[in-house]
Amino acid sequence: MNAIPKDSRLRYHCQLRQSAAERHADTHPLTWRLREDGARVGLEEYRDKEGYRAAAHALEHCSSADVIDTMKKANVRGRGGGGFSAGVKWGLTQVGDHLPRGYLLCNADEMEPGTFKDRLLMEQQPHLLIEGMIIAGYANRSRYGYIFLRGEYVEAAHSLALAIEEAREAGWLGSNVGGSGFDFDIALHTGAGRYICGEETALINSLEGKRANPRAKPPFPGQSGAWGKPTVVNNVETLCNAPAVMRHGADWYQGLSGGLSDDGGTKLYGVSGLVERPGLWELPIGTSGREILERAGGMREGHTLKAWLPGGGSTGFLLPEHLDLALDFDTIGQHGSRLGTGLLTVVSERQSIVSLLRNLEQFFARESCGWCTPCRDGLPWTVKLLQALERGEGEQGDIEILEQHTTDLGPGLTFCAHAPGAAMPLESALNHFRADFEAGIAHPRRTAHADSIPVGEV
Repeated sequence: MNAIPKDSRLRYHCQLRQSAAERHADTHPLTWRLREDGARVGLEEYRDKEGYRAAAHALEHCSSADVIDTMKKANVRGRGGGGFSAGVKWGLTQVGDHLPRGYLLCNADEMEPGTFKDRLLMEQQPHLLIEGMIIAGYANRSRYGYIFLRGEYVEAAHSLALAIEEAREAGWLGSNVGGSGFDFDIALHTGAGRYICGEETALINSLEGKRANPRAKPPFPGQSGAWGKPTVVNNVETLCNAPAVMRHGADWYQGLSGGLSDDGGTKLYGVSGLVERPGLWELPIGTSGREILERAGGMREGHTLKAWLPGGGSTGFLLPEHLDLALDFDTIGQHGSRLGTGLLTVVSERQSIVSLLRNLEQFFARESCGWCTPCRDGLPWTVKLLQALERGEGEQGDIEILEQHTTDLGPGLTFCAHAPGAAMPLESALNHFRADFEAGIAHPRRTAHADSIPVGEV
């Protein structure tokens, strides 16, 4: 496959900003194999760079319990946004000789606003994901794996489809994987493009050909998931960590964070917005937002930082004084936000928080599956209030209604985490920038920020 066209990489900012000289096998397990030109790493090149050695070691020398125990000790936390321990999740899967073999699902939907890390891995290094899925499938006694891919990721689909065929022809998929006696294969499934499919049970429903609504839990997927069988759902980046953990061990993986965090490993961090060099970096987990912003060249000329989202549109706004926080799951959670996907979205002082929120909440309202009332009706109501404030036509009491929505859409009051995720940036914006909302109250009639840059036109 040819190199990914430059214009496509720039359009999506899906570009690794670290040269080959900066990336090493012992410090950059996710990206050290990537080529400078952004071309896909094929099977032969991947094998020349230690590819499939971790899977071979796990299949030959480890039991399923050994693999799960190593992942637990390494403390590989879910890189899709939840931060739940992958090893613990694998250990919760119901297995046994009296039970049917289940499924491993890779969540490659990546529809979180401001997120583009999984796309890089799938387009340029698909065999790393396949090897990670083999290891996870073996640990969970899965009989089949599915990659649930965002339908718009056409380049990733081509790259993955070719890699699956290469791996199958080389004996790494299908019957008797790597001569181990373990049978496991992978299919690529492209979705129709729904954000709700990031919720694992909605993804399972969609894969089965049903409407993408979340399921009631329990039972959890580990007990009854796809087609009623035990099922594990993991994010792309999470699965891509498994080969390095099994190759080098849990202690080595823990050491990659360099003491910056109690979490293990590295993280694909990124920046988008009004910065000089948007893109991606593989860095020790716990790296500060300030360092990442500096790597991105800082804000563009004429702009100063007003706020930032630490990990996608469903995380809470943080302020410039939060830039020195360690970007890990627990630290960010203690300051009213979430690490999420770890890709920063910066907001300039020249941008309207109200307009930005209206844009985000429109997305969340549109992507609601409509299964529960607070989400189905509350999010469109939120959008209407924000539109009025954006136009300078808000009424007294509108801000108080928005505040009430952040409670009514909160955790435990909706069927899944979609509405609570939508409420988090709204709640934090109301806390930090209430004056921006008050400026949209009518009398006199005016816009919230007459000189602000419209969202989407930066």
